[in-house]
Amino acid sequence: MSKITLLIHCPDTSGIIAHVTSFFYKRQGNIFYIDQYVDRENTVFFMRLECEFTKQTNIRNIKNEFRETVVEKYKMSWEIYSDHTKPRMAVFVSKYDHCLYDILSRYKSGELEVSIPLIISNHKDLEQVAKNFGIPYYHIPATANTREEAAKTQLELLQKENIDFIVLARYMQIVPKSLIAAFQNKIINIHHSFLPAFAGAKPYHLAYKRGVKIIGATSHYVTEELDAGPIIEQDITRISHSHSIKDLILKGRDLEKIVLARGIKYHIERKTLVYNNKTIVFI
Repeated sequence: MSKITLLIHCPDTSGIIAHVTSFFYKRQGNIFYIDQYVDRENTVFFMRLECEFTKQTNIRNIKNEFRETVVEKYKMSWEIYSDHTKPRMAVFVSKYDHCLYDILSRYKSGELEVSIPLIISNHKDLEQVAKNFGIPYYHIPATANTREEAAKTQLELLQKENIDFIVLARYMQIVPKSLIAAFQNKIINIHHSFLPAFAGAKPYHLAYKRGVKIIGATSHYVTEELDAGPIIEQDITRISHSHSIKDLILKGRDLEKIVLARGIKYHIERKTLVYNNKTIVFI
């Protein structure tokens, strides 16, 4: 049994849902999930659909027929994903290990339906973690002066391993434009939600001094504008005057792990659709 996931967006008009569902019905497809959203301000239609085919089906033929009979009629931006292969995910890290451990634990337990061919870091500190999980670890130093050269090496590795998307698990470097262009809306980052008010290396210390009442975390796709890409997932937790800086850091790191994991899962399950720097998430 073959399963596909369809993501589309196009100018809103009548008949789209009927035409799409009819297409799969005529090809003996069983639609078991469908959701749609209309951005009325911009008159844009969005849809996510999951379909199973009870008989052996050539997915390439389905794609070609869908393009010819539906896509061209409605001027759609679209993608059909098959469940035949798992997405290939690369992880970038620096020295913080909490997000890396969380991702690898979820991966080993089967919670994240991906393969992880490699981990890339600008430091050697977490190499042993990668070895413990049996994943190749590449140390590629990156500074402000060597960032583009490092990106070239990184890109060669990513292309060699046929990587589908990248997760920045607290990778403390600015991602070069060349890498962003090669993986548009396919690089997921995690950061605390203090930006831009509490930017810098010690946001929790700054937040503590200001007596904030909530802290949070945000996962988003990376764009050339630093920490301003389409948001995938966010969460918060309340704190009080009784919490120390250490408490804020621990609570913040817990949120970072959870929010990053959710963002990764939404991406893996093809539940995100980016349009005009905004992410539509079908949950």
